[in-house]
Amino acid sequence: MLYSVKFERLIQMEYVYAALMLHSAGKEINESAVKKVVEAAGAAPDEVRIKALVAALEGVDISKVLSQAAAMPVAAAAPAAAAAPAAAKAPAKEEAKEEKKEDAEESGIEGLGALFG
Repeated sequence: MLYSVKFERLIQMEYVYAALMLHSAGKEINESAVKKVVEAAGAAPDEVRIKALVAALEGVDISKVLSQAAAMPVAAAAPAAAAAPAAAKAPAKEEAKEEKKEDAEESGIEGLGALFG
């Protein structure tokens, strides 16, 4: 059951993408235009879904909606993204300390070699 729900959502996305492509191209979003884009993508258009999409987008300023969506913070990804650099910095600092110790030891050994010839 869960698979079919996810698959249905994917199918619906074809129509949303078609509308976004039309908007991006500066074309009018109407039933025939959406149908042509879906057909051009190699999918079988569903007239009912197309009509529902066009009706839902009537009176919507897509540019405004997209700009608002781009400005929205992604709450779930932000803590994970912030934690990743912090976790990466800690081992990097430790590695840097180890490299400095190794460099110091090597220079010390080289110094002893210079004493003995």
